[in-house]
Amino acid sequence: MTRPVVLFDLDDTVFAHRESVEAGIAAHRTTLGGALAAADRANEFARWNALEELHYHRYLTGELDFLQQRRERARGFLKPYGVQLDDAAADEWFDRYLVHYESTWTLHADTLPCLEALRPARFGVITNGSLPFQAAKIDGVGLSPWIEHVIASGEVGIAKPDPRIFHIACGVFEVEPAEAVYVGDRLHTDAIGAARAGLLGVWLDRPGIATRAELAEAAAEGVPVIRSLAELPALLA
Repeated sequence: MTRPVVLFDLDDTVFAHRESVEAGIAAHRTTLGGALAAADRANEFARWNALEELHYHRYLTGELDFLQQRRERARGFLKPYGVQLDDAAADEWFDRYLVHYESTWTLHADTLPCLEALRPARFGVITNGSLPFQAAKIDGVGLSPWIEHVIASGEVGIAKPDPRIFHIACGVFEVEPAEAVYVGDRLHTDAIGAARAGLLGVWLDRPGIATRAELAEAAAEGVPVIRSLAELPALLA
């Protein structure tokens, strides 16, 4: 049965966040001096990504505000280089990183074909993040005409996988949870969170790294697993 409302996570689901982060931090890293070998570039990206995971989670739990989590990421990244930053310097450094990050913003190649194939479904985004920043991404990659509503944790004060954020989204669309689908790249935060809120949660495992245990957990929660958004229209048909 085709469901009338299909909701998506933003980063690494429809928006190629990881690719932009990797390119952005590699370009910005050169401001510290010296070219990076491929292995060093990968290590620096892994370190930056770990800092994002750590401090963005602290933001989502309310331990840090949005600016503070950015500052902590900048400070953590520069610490091995012996660079210490006050708030103003951390903000300036992060803003210069954002210039590189934003210059490579793009959708995943399978995003628009998927939306085309799912018409006349209604589309929305549920994202853990700041509404202005996430909305800027949606506008920047030309996704806005497709998206009816954006529900952001920073706006509603609740983050995935809390079922309430999924219920808020369903309320905005005026549908019951059982009438909506949610697709995301994180098994627990996105797919299982949505499933436990009563939606059809779909796990998008782009890199194909799901373990047997994760696949079994997804199956037990009634969560289908796909490798590409190109598989979604057939799944929902």
